[in-house]
Amino acid sequence: MAALRAGLLGVGMMGRHHARVLRDLEGVELVAIADPGGDPHGVAGDLDVLPDIDALIGAGIDTAVVAVPTQFHEDAALKLAAAGVHTLVEKPIAHSLDAGRRMTDAFAAAGLVGAVGHIERFNPALQELRRRLEAGEAGAIYQIATRRQGPFPGRIADVGVGKDLASHDVDLTAWVAQSDYVDVFAHTTFKSGREYEDMIAITGRLASGVIVNHLVNWLSPMKERLTVVTGEKGAFVADTSTGDLTFYANGTIPLEWESVSSFRGVSEGDVTRYAFAKREPLRVEHEAFRDAVLGKPSDVVTMEQGLRTLEVVEAALESGRTGVATRL
Repeated sequence: MAALRAGLLGVGMMGRHHARVLRDLEGVELVAIADPGGDPHGVAGDLDVLPDIDALIGAGIDTAVVAVPTQFHEDAALKLAAAGVHTLVEKPIAHSLDAGRRMTDAFAAAGLVGAVGHIERFNPALQELRRRLEAGEAGAIYQIATRRQGPFPGRIADVGVGKDLASHDVDLTAWVAQSDYVDVFAHTTFKSGREYEDMIAITGRLASGVIVNHLVNWLSPMKERLTVVTGEKGAFVADTSTGDLTFYANGTIPLEWESVSSFRGVSEGDVTRYAFAKREPLRVEHEAFRDAVLGKPSDVVTMEQGLRTLEVVEAALESGRTGVATRL
C-alpha cells in the first residue's frame, strides 16, 4: 500500500519534532513543509520550505500537521478540509470556541479525520495509569489533581497559560477518568506584563462525581508535570516529565503507635513504582493519527474532544474574570 503523503505547516519549536517523527514513521512520507518564517531549526533537509498553506496543499498531500500559532489554526484547517486533507492540529484546537466549531463542522461534513495534538494522552505514564484505573486497581476514584508549572516560554505569544498548558490537564483528566467536566471555578493572575494570564488555579467536578484540581503557571523556577489520582484503594502519581508511575497503597496493617494513628482516615501501605515500556509520546500520537486516517481502530484525540477541552478552559477563564463558578 502506498505511503500517505504528509505535509507539515510550521517548523518552529514544536514543528521541528513533528518533522523528525514524520520522517521515520512507517506508512507515511513527509513530502512538503511550509513556514512563512523559513526554517529556523534546519529540519527541511532536501525539501523546499514553501511559503504558505496554499502551497502546501498544492504539493498533493493526503495528511497534514498544523504546528503554527493558535490564531492561525482555523484558516489553515478550513483550507485543508476544503482540499480533502486529513489534519492533525496542535492544541488548543483554536483561539476561540466559534473557530473550533467551524473547524470541527468542516471536517465532519467532509468525512475527514480531524485530530488535535493533546500529546499528554500518549504519555506512557498516563496510558499505564488509565489501564490500571480501568482494571479497578484504585477502586472508586475520588479526586484527580494535576500540577503543571515552570518558567515562562518566550515562544508563546498569542494565548495564556490556560489554553497553552491547562488544556493538557483538562484533556488528560477527562480521558483518564472517562468522564466529562460539569462545572469549574478558577482564579487567574497576570504577573508578566502580558494581556494573557500566566497563572491559573482550577477546581471542578466531573459527571462521575470526581473532584478535580489543576495548578498551572509560567511563574515557577522549577518544572513540574504531575497527575495524582486518589481512590478508595490508594493513590497513583504519574510524572509525565519522566514517564514514571507510582502507586501508594492504603495500608492494611493496624498502626499501634497512637501518636501517628490518630485522626487518619487511611494508613500508609506499600509503595510500588511500575516498570513498563516507555515510547515517545509524539511518535505514539502520530501512529494513532495515521491509523485513524487508514480506518483502523485508534484512540486519536478528535476535534470534537479538542473542542470540549477548549470549552472547559474557556469556562475556567470566564470564572477567573467573574469570580463565579461556571456550569458546563
